[in-house]
Amino acid sequence: MPAKLAQHIHRLFRANETRLHELSYLFWECTLRCNLRCLHCGSDCTADSKSADMPFDDFLRAILPLKKAYPPNAIMVAITGGEPLLRKDLAECGKALRGHGFRWGMVTNGYDYTPDLHARLLSAGLGAVTLSLDGFEDEHCWLRANRCSFGNAVAALDLITASRRLCYDVVTCVHRKNILHLPQFKEFLISKNVKAWRLFTIAPIGRAKGNSDLQLMPQELKQLMDFIAHARADKRMATTFSCEAYVGSYERKVRDAYFFCRAGVNIASVLADGSISACPNINRHFAQGNIYRDNFLDVWNHRFGMMRDRRWTRVGTCAACRDYKACKGGALHLWGEKQASIATCIHLEISKQPAR
Repeated sequence: MPAKLAQHIHRLFRANETRLHELSYLFWECTLRCNLRCLHCGSDCTADSKSADMPFDDFLRAILPLKKAYPPNAIMVAITGGEPLLRKDLAECGKALRGHGFRWGMVTNGYDYTPDLHARLLSAGLGAVTLSLDGFEDEHCWLRANRCSFGNAVAALDLITASRRLCYDVVTCVHRKNILHLPQFKEFLISKNVKAWRLFTIAPIGRAKGNSDLQLMPQELKQLMDFIAHARADKRMATTFSCEAYVGSYERKVRDAYFFCRAGVNIASVLADGSISACPNINRHFAQGNIYRDNFLDVWNHRFGMMRDRRWTRVGTCAACRDYKACKGGALHLWGEKQASIATCIHLEISKQPAR
């Protein structure tokens, strides 16, 4: 199919999805505690967070009305944090979700993922896991600021990949210290029976703000795109660039479909303080309500207007960009409190680099 026609069809599809805004993915930020202190953490979580974990009953009470509007198994509840494994009741929470018909999974750094816990989570209906693994030992432990983090994450990976009924993937944050080792790391993941690998760049938010070692230079961004495009030809493992940004001419080379930030369109979150938002990575300023004073389903149906109509993003560099119709301002986590972009435009930076 010609690229222009494919892009036109995608824009029609995106407009229809936005009009319908059917919820399919719901993040629950169950805790702000974390057992690591990663250099790139956008939430700046700590082990002794002063914010209390959200009581599970509060979350469940907020989302049960969704069963009136959707078949429960149409919604995936993704438990995140902080680090969800720090909750002692995680298996009980998952079991209760499954009992109400919701599918559930989690995002984890794998540090506390033990065989016993793995068995209990599977028994509670765990269906999906996203595991963070950011390169080989030196690179991963540097980013995670813990010398045991790599070994623990690999041990978790071995447990996860051995479970045939689990849907799982590995996510890797690409930075200046690990980009040159991606080809070798790809082979390592394949040797571990990983079937799906997503790669991210690191946004300059939270602890990553101002850390030049974490931000890729334009030529490194292009190098990353070229690597992913080449890796996708290897059918032993599905490799893709994350949903974080429009990447111009690389769009269909590095992901399965054209860029579409679904935050507030198909994706919502309940944050640790009860805030109702979209993707939990976006600025807290974008919260649309709170479960302790608002009905979640009502908020989902009648708010989120600024996420479904993103014309407000056509400012600054975006104002005159010829690719704005395809990009729509990029991913919302790249916008700050003052509704101004906080990151360089990836596809413009790549376009400045000479072709091979």
